[in-house]
Amino acid sequence: METSTITFSSSSSPPPSPSPSPPRPQAAPADLDAVSLGRLSANLERLLDPAFFNCTDADVVLAAGGDDAVVGVHRCILAARSNFFLDHFSSLAANPAGKKPRLELADLVPGGRHIGRDAIVPVLGYLYTGLLKPPPQGAAVCVDDRCSHQACRPAIDFVVESTYAASGFKIPELVSLFQRRLSDFVTIALVEDIVPIVLVASTCQLPDLLSQCIQRVAESSVDSRYLEKELPAETFAKVKELRRHLSPHESDEFILDPEHAKRVRNIHKALDCDDVDLVGLLLTESRITLDDALAIHYAAAYCEPKVLAGMLKLESASDSANVNLKNESGCTPLHLACMRREPQIILSLIEKGASVQEKTRDGRDALTICKRLTREKDCNNKLEKCKERSKAYLCIDILEQEIKRNSFVLERQLSDEVSVAMPLLADNFHMRLLNLENRVAFARIFFPSEAKLVMRIAQADSTEEFAGLTSANFSKLKEVNLNETPTMQSKRLRERLDALTKTVELGRKYFPHCSDVLDKFLNEESTDLFFLESGTPEDQHTKRMRFSELKDDVNKAFNKDKAAVAAIVSSSTSASSSPRGDGKVRHGSKKARLSR
Repeated sequence: METSTITFSSSSSPPPSPSPSPPRPQAAPADLDAVSLGRLSANLERLLDPAFFNCTDADVVLAAGGDDAVVGVHRCILAARSNFFLDHFSSLAANPAGKKPRLELADLVPGGRHIGRDAIVPVLGYLYTGLLKPPPQGAAVCVDDRCSHQACRPAIDFVVESTYAASGFKIPELVSLFQRRLSDFVTIALVEDIVPIVLVASTCQLPDLLSQCIQRVAESSVDSRYLEKELPAETFAKVKELRRHLSPHESDEFILDPEHAKRVRNIHKALDCDDVDLVGLLLTESRITLDDALAIHYAAAYCEPKVLAGMLKLESASDSANVNLKNESGCTPLHLACMRREPQIILSLIEKGASVQEKTRDGRDALTICKRLTREKDCNNKLEKCKERSKAYLCIDILEQEIKRNSFVLERQLSDEVSVAMPLLADNFHMRLLNLENRVAFARIFFPSEAKLVMRIAQADSTEEFAGLTSANFSKLKEVNLNETPTMQSKRLRERLDALTKTVELGRKYFPHCSDVLDKFLNEESTDLFFLESGTPEDQHTKRMRFSELKDDVNKAFNKDKAAVAAIVSSSTSASSSPRGDGKVRHGSKKARLSR
């Protein structure tokens, strides 16, 4: 920090002069002006900080709502710096004492409902200080780490909102600056991200920028239905006409098949009215399917979540609707739902089978789309207690969880295949399969008819069988077939294991007492019991005696299961033959069934 030196002189004899020293460089007047203006700007900028001493006398109200929807301003400063605010404040009627005038931004300037706090504060700060500050941290960058942030949607939205504010407040130098930035975005941004630039150029009457946007959109392959829905009618007509000039040999779908286009429009109009039943009727009467009309795409982009859920439940949807179908732009319904950032629609599509791995033509998957539309500021804000999370945050969370689930399922499938293929882990699998084979083989000996029925229900008779009853057959499971790859063998053994497991489960369900006898036998007895002719005469006699006892246990268990089934049948029969005192109820139920 520099200090000034003050010297005093006298009229008497002057003191001896010291040796001469080089003169100190003095600041030029221009530098002093810059320092003074910089200090003044920094001080005035503090007036827009809500944490600073609040002496505002007017409020600018944003359309977004919430705690950040009000920006306090000073009428004297804005009126002195802007003719727009001077005229506006001068025309205001006198307010009651202590009540600040409120300026509703949505009604004050064209496009005011699109302006957010992060965009309007720098524009107002320019009127206060004469300097344009950069956007707040995280307000103009997305959450995708792989994005360069040169033309991602948050960067475009910030400049678009600033352009609305500068144009509405009639600050031509800022409008010219923002227009140049938007022009740079048009050349490098994605076409769907140019739509907000088209809207601001049309609203703020920027013809050069609008012409540049129309040229870029017309040269793209973006679906005409999307453009018709998003762009102003006059702008869409120009894009459509320019496309015809650029591609004279490609006929428009409306000219190629006007009847088909009419039916598609009727379906879309029914969706606009949230009438799912009418959509089903139109699909039934016409030869158009949901895929032909891109109805799932349309509902995912523009309809309420309940409408899309109803669409997916239509009978025609189960046969014809492909939730991974791509439109002319290479987007699936899930991609469009991510562009809209609607978590309920994203969840409905994923539950119906939409793939999060599908990519657009430019290589973006669903999660990338969501991340590049979401501001870093929104995701970095700490969640307050009892405060609802933003839709953008929920969309990213849903997609990340689905990706983790798919990864887990894939790893599990791979680990199962590896466990069968690896020699060190295969023995456990093979022993389990052999035990099931033995159990089913014993069941077929004890209860041949019942076991055959259960195996047919479980489709175990359609898979390749391995002989059980002896551990010697364990080696047969490991035999190598030169015409069978390890993957084929794994699949074959897995199918057999699943079929036998289902057989045992069905046996436990329908024959519980018999299953208990099998469990006891497998835990206590040896498989050699069924080879009655082997061993010494004494061993054969012992085996026959034990086998007779086992047969008695089996018969008792079977009689118990049979008695239980008979009791169930008897109770159901008595219920059906009950007195006719409740005949009216049954008659009414029958009538209701017939009416259905």
